[in-house]
Amino acid sequence: MKAIISCIENLRSKLDKFRRTDLKEYPTRTIFIDPLLQVLGWEVRDPEEVELEYPTIDGKSVDYAPKINRKPVLFIEAKPLNDSLTDVKSITQVVGYAANAGVEWCILTNGITYKIYHSTEKAEAPDKLLFEISINPKETEGMSIQQVATQFARFSREAMARGVLDQIGEQVFTTGKIRKAIDKLFMDPPNSLIKLIRLIVKDDSIKPNQVKESLKRIWLQTSENEITSNYEFKDETSEKTTEKEKEYDEEYHIGGKPQEVLELFKTIDNFCRNFDPVKVKRKYLAKYVKYNCGKNIFCCVHLQKSGLRVWLKLNYSELENPPEYVRDVSKIGHWGVGDVELTIDSIEKFHSAKYLIQKSFEKIYKVGNIIDS
Repeated sequence: MKAIISCIENLRSKLDKFRRTDLKEYPTRTIFIDPLLQVLGWEVRDPEEVELEYPTIDGKSVDYAPKINRKPVLFIEAKPLNDSLTDVKSITQVVGYAANAGVEWCILTNGITYKIYHSTEKAEAPDKLLFEISINPKETEGMSIQQVATQFARFSREAMARGVLDQIGEQVFTTGKIRKAIDKLFMDPPNSLIKLIRLIVKDDSIKPNQVKESLKRIWLQTSENEITSNYEFKDETSEKTTEKEKEYDEEYHIGGKPQEVLELFKTIDNFCRNFDPVKVKRKYLAKYVKYNCGKNIFCCVHLQKSGLRVWLKLNYSELENPPEYVRDVSKIGHWGVGDVELTIDSIEKFHSAKYLIQKSFEKIYKVGNIIDS
């Protein structure tokens, strides 16, 4: 990991200089991509390990095809340094090349940002994006360089041999599919489900349409928490709601984010609201999503392309042996409410951080009960 960190630091030192020169694709590969692949364990000078200009079925080629046991396990397509990586045609092309060749994973990169796609996922090409990571510190604000290096290590030679991307992809994409399936079951239940529920309830007076409407109500209350009015809560750090704030919604925050970030947000969202389905309220603001218990905020979440930044109302000095992804921001400018910041970039980190989120909630909950009494 030290070698990866050292390489990232070295590449970061070159960013500003080469961005001004509008670096083309080939020098981008030579200066930025090749050194990173090397430190990740891919010998770019050995065609048996990394085949350059790997031929595709349409007579074109992919820039890099890293191999294990002489079989491609990853396709990497390079773009010039200042390319935005947002062109749908480019995304569709590399994803299509990988899928047609039976290669599960592919990367689109400009030498700074790396977008990792699952080529065989049943979705539109842009929605096959599992996660993205960047060497640019501005794109990974809040993340330590250790965390950034860990994200890059997910597609190292050693990690690909262990099937790390397969494991993460299965977890993220499968959870997303099941979530959508459950949503459909509750919002538009099939007759078989309605019959099963009536059979279990054993009350013939409850008609099929009543079961259907009840399922909708239950699911909306569980997933959206729209139980009470639109009364706006505020604490001592909050300002009055403006008309502009009311325009923000979930789509504003999740639009264009990788699937792993979406699942992380859904998971933390459910976790926060399930503390108390009645008292806990969620509100979408311009920079983050806040969670209130009564009149007090206990958690704020900002969605980045590389993970979540979470702010909690805790005192850092009172935490016992806080993990490396937790930092004191009491004297640092930040968006959310709270003096402790978490940078969560994986489901494992979320599970590790749950006790801190709960601690923040319990602190606010006790304060609220004292005030109410």
